[in-house]
Amino acid sequence: MDSVRFSQIVDEVLEGLPQFFQSRLDNLAVIVQDYPEPELQRQFPGLLLGLFRGIPKTRQSVFAGATFPQQVFLYQKNIEAVSYGDADLRRQIEKTLKHEIGHYFGLSEEDLRALGY
Repeated sequence: MDSVRFSQIVDEVLEGLPQFFQSRLDNLAVIVQDYPEPELQRQFPGLLLGLFRGIPKTRQSVFAGATFPQQVFLYQKNIEAVSYGDADLRRQIEKTLKHEIGHYFGLSEEDLRALGY
């Protein structure tokens, strides 16, 4: 799939999130890359599909001043590698995006696994 169509699906998934969550996605950039940097991939076991970089909302402070956007990375080629067809690709994008947004909201890996993400 080309990167434009992949990004369109990401946008559609974001727009499909409940308004409760959409309205709380402050200062968050969603970035699509083909692959994670090699040193980053070595830090995580298995195929890295996405990553949250930043300070979770639960740890942000009004006293910290202006901050750079929090970032969610989606790794297109890795997501494609674990997907079977267009419907499964969309499902995997949604699952990965929700997982990383969960980290943005302060959820741990264990919390997200319990929720099915």
